[in-house]
Amino acid sequence: MFGINGSELIVLAILAVAILGPERLPEYASQLARLVRELRRMATGAREQLREEVGPEIDDVDWRKLDPRQYDPRRIIKEALLDDVEEAVRPASAPNPARRPATVTATAAAATAATAATAAAPAAAAASMPAPPFQRLERLGEGERAPFDVEAT
Repeated sequence: MFGINGSELIVLAILAVAILGPERLPEYASQLARLVRELRRMATGAREQLREEVGPEIDDVDWRKLDPRQYDPRRIIKEALLDDVEEAVRPASAPNPARRPATVTATAAAATAATAATAAAPAAAAASMPAPPFQRLERLGEGERAPFDVEAT
C-alpha cells in the first residue's frame, strides 16, 4: 500500500519501540486503531451520502474510467483526432437532389415549392439590409514605421 516491504516494516517497528518505549507503545497503538476506525466510518458515511444525493445510478458509473492514473494524453489526442476523421468521412444525412426519382407528384412539387419559398424569405430580408461598413486598410510606405500605442502595451 505505501511501498513498504516486510524488512522495512520490521525496521519501522523496532524504531517505534525504541523511540516510544514499551510503556507508551500500547497507548499509541490504540490511538492508531481509533484513527483507522474513524477514517473508515467517515469513508462509509461519505459513500452513503453520495449514494443518497446522486441516486441509484451511482452504482452504474465505471470508476476505473475516471481513475487519473489511466490518463494518457496520447490516447486522448488520438481518439479525438480519429473522431474528427470519422465525422468528416461520414456521408451527409441530407438526401441528394440529383438522385431524386424522375416522377414527382403534384403534392410533392407544391411542398418543395413552399419549402423553397420559406427558405428564400430570410435570404431576401438579409439581402435588403445595408452592408456593414468596413474600414479600408492602408499599407505603410517603405521605411515607414508602424504606429505605436503606449496604452496597449
